[in-house]
Amino acid sequence: MSWLDDADDLEDDFEDFDESSIRTRPNPKANRPRTKRRPAHEDAQVGRVLGVDRGRYSVLLGEDTAEERMITTTRARELRRMPIVTGDQARVVGDTSGDEGTLARIVGIIDRTSLLRRSADDTDQVERVIVANADQMLVVVAAADPEPRARLVDRYLVAALDAGIRPLLVVTKTDIADPTEFLTHFDGLDLRVFTSAQDQMPVDEIGESLVGNSTVFVGHSGVGKSTLVNALVPTALRATGHVNQVTGRGRHTSSSTVSLRYEGPRGTGWVIDTPGVRSFGLGHVDPANILAAFTELAAIAENCPRGCTHLADAPDCALIEAAESGELGETGRARLDSLQRLLQTFADKAEQAPGR
Repeated sequence: MSWLDDADDLEDDFEDFDESSIRTRPNPKANRPRTKRRPAHEDAQVGRVLGVDRGRYSVLLGEDTAEERMITTTRARELRRMPIVTGDQARVVGDTSGDEGTLARIVGIIDRTSLLRRSADDTDQVERVIVANADQMLVVVAAADPEPRARLVDRYLVAALDAGIRPLLVVTKTDIADPTEFLTHFDGLDLRVFTSAQDQMPVDEIGESLVGNSTVFVGHSGVGKSTLVNALVPTALRATGHVNQVTGRGRHTSSSTVSLRYEGPRGTGWVIDTPGVRSFGLGHVDPANILAAFTELAAIAENCPRGCTHLADAPDCALIEAAESGELGETGRARLDSLQRLLQTFADKAEQAPGR
């Protein structure tokens, strides 16, 4: 006799456990359960982020076409942890007509070709993203009022080369002071230099270098960066300020980063104006990339022993030996000093790291 013969009795025993008797909690919002799957947004359009203002993003769609238009967007919830910055190529859905009162939504960011960042100081691990997809950096420095700071420019160069961005340099206010001595600090670098005076601003010359490129303008407050931007892009209307005669500090006039279209006789390009800064931390930079900013020293450093720190106490360092033998010259020694100061900052940070 098989226990299967009692199947009918077993069904009777478990009939109180029929699945129809299961109690479920009501869904007060009457909506479907959340899922981690997100729509593909295959109909998304791609546009250039031109500016960011209090959670709203100005995006240019249909660039260089008859349907070019500016729209206002917000970001999708799933992107709330991703920084969206000027220069990003954003995927946009929703009402993309650009009509007044409409609001579209950014649902994705195209892979960036470059990302310019800075930190509050060299030991700060929190990076601040400045701009995406720039291929040039124009460093603006004044010959005087405020006095030029060679080591601040060095930091800009390091950040640019670490990001894979080509650096350029313009010295303003050359009618006030001669920048020749200052510029010797950069002898030997692959760096194009422009000089500008109040009555001789090289707008056309600088403009030619902007054509076909996305160029981020950086500089200390009060060096005339906004004045230069207004000369290159007359419709920019960027606020300009003055330098405090007591402290020698410039006033912050540009409060946000914004992309502006340059239109010249030889073509168009993008000018990305940024707020003036008095410091430029490199806490995010890989120390191994710093040497690349000092082109003429990097060639000599190829003769250094493996793992050389290039610091003042580094044994058998080819850079130190070249400086002691006079091969570098006065300018080269100044460049080496600047390099060693940056490298020492990172060395000190490593010594202070937890667990050391």
